[in-house]
Amino acid sequence: MKILEGKVVSNKMPKTIVVEVERQSFHPLYKKIIRRTKRYKVENGKGNIKIGDIVKIKQTRPISKEKHFKIIGE
Repeated sequence: MKILEGKVVSNKMPKTIVVEVERQSFHPLYKKIIRRTKRYKVENGKGNIKIGDIVKIKQTRPISKEKHFKIIGE
């Protein structure tokens, strides 16, 4: 079960928020740190999350076609 932490970038959909998770990796040839971001659609049960909040999300069974995560500690 994955547990990720990210920033809320959208809450326009009902019961769904979009969380952007950033990870860093080291490039083997150029010896630089590279930032990669990925957006996840997350189930938002109570609807009290605002844009800019930092949230922890956990992987769960598929809720819909693109939603596979829920918020931890709601």
